Amino acid sequence: MKAILGLSAYYHDSAAALLVDGRIVAAAQEERFSRVKHDSGFPKHAVDYCLREAGLKPEGIDHVVFYEKPFLKFERLLETYLGVAPLGFRSFSMALPLWVHEKLRLPEQIAKGLGGTYRRRLVFPEHHESHAASAFFPSPFDEAAILTLDGVGEWSTATLGLGKANRISLSHEMRFPHSLGLLYSAFTYFCGFKVNSGEYKLMGLAPFGEPRYAHLILERLMDLKEDGSFRLDLSYFNYCSGLTMTSAKFAKLFGGPARTPEAPITERECDLAASIQQVTEIVMLRSARHLRALTGSRNLCLAGGVALNCVGNGRLLREAGFDRIWIQPASGDAGGALGAALFMWYHLLGNDRRAEQPDSQRGSFLGPACSPRDTEAMLTARKAVFRRFDAGAGLCDQVARLIADGKVVGWVQGRMEFGPRALGARSILGDARNPAMQRQMNLKIKFRESFRPFAPIVLFERAHEYFELEAGTDSPYMLLVAPVRKDKRCEAAQGDAPRTGLSRISDSRSVIPAVTHVDDSARVQTVDRQRNPRLAELLERFSDITGCPVMINTSFNIRGEPIVCTAEDAYRCFMTTDIDALVIDDLLLLKTDQPATGKPELEAYLGRYGND
Repeated sequence: MKAILGLSAYYHDSAAALLVDGRIVAAAQEERFSRVKHDSGFPKHAVDYCLREAGLKPEGIDHVVFYEKPFLKFERLLETYLGVAPLGFRSFSMALPLWVHEKLRLPEQIAKGLGGTYRRRLVFPEHHESHAASAFFPSPFDEAAILTLDGVGEWSTATLGLGKANRISLSHEMRFPHSLGLLYSAFTYFCGFKVNSGEYKLMGLAPFGEPRYAHLILERLMDLKEDGSFRLDLSYFNYCSGLTMTSAKFAKLFGGPARTPEAPITERECDLAASIQQVTEIVMLRSARHLRALTGSRNLCLAGGVALNCVGNGRLLREAGFDRIWIQPASGDAGGALGAALFMWYHLLGNDRRAEQPDSQRGSFLGPACSPRDTEAMLTARKAVFRRFDAGAGLCDQVARLIADGKVVGWVQGRMEFGPRALGARSILGDARNPAMQRQMNLKIKFRESFRPFAPIVLFERAHEYFELEAGTDSPYMLLVAPVRKDKRCEAAQGDAPRTGLSRISDSRSVIPAVTHVDDSARVQTVDRQRNPRLAELLERFSDITGCPVMINTSFNIRGEPIVCTAEDAYRCFMTTDIDALVIDDLLLLKTDQPATGKPELEAYLGRYGND
């Protein structure tokens, strides 16, 4: 037996992943255990979980692989500073102590994190090699073109390549400071959202605006080529030399200073979001089409933080010329831990690879499950009232009826998801037909901005009935946006004057209004019995009752909190929000049956997690 441990840490979303004889046994982000969102420290808890899942101790690991080369990254930091000095001294002086005391002593840090008992060599592939490996090796393809797009690794910000059997070849790259991910993050910052977590908000805001500034971005900020490569005019940006993403020149170009966090969102922010989204899609399409011409492949694999832009991914599926697309569900830095391990097993060690169908990611249900005994003990200690369904018999029928009656259900089943999306293991579910559900769930349960869209889950075999997808299109990881079918849409009610910006949020646009965004699109997750049998059964029962095979699926957390991991996390979130019912494996809890939660407990919970 050969075990390989992959790690990512010290930048954003640290994680661990474990392979045993090439099979993905476990993978998890540290934030789920520490309860610190986007935890960037050494993934001690995630490592411990992965080893427990495999029944291993650190000394039983054959190889430990870190997802990038720290010294090469430090070289980029030094060269960037020397290139702009003395302007970047403040940011450099803030970053240097962390590098000297932690990041450049990574072997020592890893040895300490593994308890001092792992004594074999450490391996350091490049950042985008790890991304590429995470995209290709779990995919269902024997060969595929590979596109990676993110902020920055060591020097690379984007790469093009080809995967065949057990090998990856990256043939082209774009280098820092020219970066699509950093460009998108600059607009995220300027619109008042937090970099490295608010990009989802910017993408969700885009349909409320018009791309009025797209021409300025293309004419003034960047020199974009037909192959998708570009150079940025760095005078508009500040990330090389300062502590902010954009410069005063950027603010002057776009009509004034950046929006301050929590300030009202205006039409300018909506239009800026629409504009950078449009430009991002143009870059993604040009890059993918160039890659298609370079490789001749009919298959495409994607990873890197930009690959979480599901609107752009939807356009690639429809317009880039590939027959099939597979996107790593943990496309950001966390997924680099998995990619590093896979790169070691296949590319460096040369082990044989046979592509699995539908893929070898196993639904991305790679995290810990809840222990039935521990769950019942925890609930009993809290005097919780619950009903047990033997082997789940009748559970889906009961829950489907609750959702059909307008109830919101917290849903915990089996092993936790790896990656930023809740895919039906740690989810909050609701009725997509209810026009009030989107606003209710945002404001009373998620405690987040009212404009944030929710994603639909739909039975795989019926997705094409509700969305403009070809029959048989697989989207199990919620990474593709598709329009709602025209025959499922309805005309939005209009007042005396046409509404603009966020005022359009209350318009009912389809027979599934709670998951239909203002541009008539939806971020689709298909559900099948092979990957997620119980969620598929629930959808089938809901369809039997209502005639609709579509429900809302959103992550089981509130704003600022990581997705719940344990049964205790789920119960706490259930009791401090307006969630009506909670399902933990075979147990069902109704809010009306539970002992009251006091106001101080609620305020303490929101005080810890209520800010992003």
